Amino acid sequence: MQKMIVVTVDGSQNALKPLDFIDALFGRPPNLKIVLFHVLPGLPPAIVEESRKNPPIALDLQKIEKKNIAAAERLLAHAKSRLLQKGFAPAAVETVYRKRQIGIARDICSWSEDQRADAMVIATRGRGRLSAFFMGEIANKVLEFTRVCPVWMIKGTVQAPNVLVAVDNSENALRAVDHAGFMLAGLDAHVTVFHSRKDLRRLAPRALLDEFPELTKTWQHKTGEVVAPYLKKAEAMLLQAGLVENQVTVKVVDQGRSAADDILQEASRSAAGAIFLGKRGYSSVKDFAMGSVARKTLTQAKDMAICVVP
Repeated sequence: MQKMIVVTVDGSQNALKPLDFIDALFGRPPNLKIVLFHVLPGLPPAIVEESRKNPPIALDLQKIEKKNIAAAERLLAHAKSRLLQKGFAPAAVETVYRKRQIGIARDICSWSEDQRADAMVIATRGRGRLSAFFMGEIANKVLEFTRVCPVWMIKGTVQAPNVLVAVDNSENALRAVDHAGFMLAGLDAHVTVFHSRKDLRRLAPRALLDEFPELTKTWQHKTGEVVAPYLKKAEAMLLQAGLVENQVTVKVVDQGRSAADDILQEASRSAAGAIFLGKRGYSSVKDFAMGSVARKTLTQAKDMAICVVP
């Protein structure tokens, strides 16, 4: 099946980093289509409304629109040429620009989901060069507005070749596994299916646990029973998608300071340059914007691709 990736391009050098990541992870398979997507800048509604009554203003707007289209064609052509230089076939790379309708982030999500894209890829710092991810308005809003399409956030320069898939006892985590299996099938990357088991010491006083050590043993046993079927299913899903057994490792650790810390530490140990995880965990009421593991992982990650699956 063909895989379709939409890469947002805004004219900044940082926005081109996803192209390097895609080349490093996928190479140039014949079933991969890359759409370079740009939203044309819009003018305030008040000016647009005035142009309907004022012919000179309407003429100025037409000139501005032509300039914006010309600029979009140039920056998209530049991005495409970068992929062609890497060896991608011209037919595998499409360029698309659209007028701004609702807002840049909503327009990116709406178009990508209408086209049934398999993933949206966006750098966490665009033209604005804002240092922190959550100050990057467009990236933040794309994650907020996406309904079904996974979002791959490229933070810095990604060099590590392998992949980590974070799994808990949630259906959303299994959707992340399903997406990883589809996107990684046929590639050489090693995949670690990873779970950070919540430590009972984070839920009860240490003195109490020292006095009643059986509580810790019981907790570990019960939490292991809960998550084990999800880990087993995750491994089976990856193998069924086309990965081979020596490509997949399952690992469980007792949680340290936080699940996000454990995920990032394991990604570093396993040379994973990409992390796949669900937007929501087993507690589905904790939305991404409310401080989930996904948010903390995104905030703390450096030189890594974070794939968040709705």
